[in-house]
Amino acid sequence: MHAPDPHGLTFPFPEPPAPGQLIEVAPGIFWARIALPFRLDHVNIYLIEDGDGFAVIDTGIGDEATKQAWLALMAGALAGKRLTRLFVTHFHPDHIGLAGWLCERFGTPLLTSQTGYLGCLNISLSPGASEAPVYKQFYQRHGLSAEVTQVVSTLGHGYLRQVTPLPPTFTRVVAGDVLRIGGRDFFVLAGDGHAPEQLMFHCPEANVFLAADQVLAKITPNISVWAVDAEGDPLGLYLRSLRALPQAIPPGTLVLPGHQLPFYGLQERCAALGAHHAERCRLIAGAVAKGPHSVAELVPVMFTRPLDPHQLSFAFSEVFAHVNAMLRLGELRWAEPEGGIMKVMAAG
Repeated sequence: MHAPDPHGLTFPFPEPPAPGQLIEVAPGIFWARIALPFRLDHVNIYLIEDGDGFAVIDTGIGDEATKQAWLALMAGALAGKRLTRLFVTHFHPDHIGLAGWLCERFGTPLLTSQTGYLGCLNISLSPGASEAPVYKQFYQRHGLSAEVTQVVSTLGHGYLRQVTPLPPTFTRVVAGDVLRIGGRDFFVLAGDGHAPEQLMFHCPEANVFLAADQVLAKITPNISVWAVDAEGDPLGLYLRSLRALPQAIPPGTLVLPGHQLPFYGLQERCAALGAHHAERCRLIAGAVAKGPHSVAELVPVMFTRPLDPHQLSFAFSEVFAHVNAMLRLGELRWAEPEGGIMKVMAAG
């Protein structure tokens, strides 16, 4: 076992599995990695021995390269095995994108949350919905330029190209369920903030916690407010999850995340993620103490590096999540609009 990093985490598997290969991270539980064509260039897939085959956790995006990666696994490391069940943790395309193709190709049933299934179905069937004038007005009213607003409002089209059509039916999984997989019990948890009703799985017997994207070792999962839920509080929901997980999962449990390396140190990582977001809120408080700011004007307060329009769209949505959380807590309030632009100010 390798020494802890400065943040108190320990990484028992310092290198990820090579393409087409598996690493056994616990008895009967295997880790594969699928490439992504993004800055975050991979997603972790987990396979759990389940009778004469494997139950699968997540899929990768719905593109040709991912299909070929799965075909290589099925012809190689998984040769002669069937995919008994496909569990999808949440509706982001790197996790659900190939679900429809896998289920059809291998006759595998889909199990996921109702929110995940319907959320993916809604965006896939209505990729242009975010271009409606009411959504564009939302972004511009909070200070985004017309250029960035156009990028944000067309992201749905990219989503459609990254998701294969979902199966017409699925089996719902909810928090509190106990799944019997390969003779062991996996207890289902759910967390919000990064994605609504994101599923996670804890197997005490194997001493593993499949955390999806809720807790990652080196990066913070994206926590964003989107125009369809403009007054939502995803950061508040996320922080609630960070407080609950260390109580539900015993110390010393191996965390199997959706990205980066498996690690020990869930309690320490949840505390660090909470401190990270508290610091971001302090930065916003310091800025608005000098005068009202729009959400767009607060982006360089939280993100100091140059951002292209695509990156700026996600940064804006992250800043908005912090603003909404501070509004809910009474730390900020809305100021009088300036030139049609909404701005926040210190509540005191």
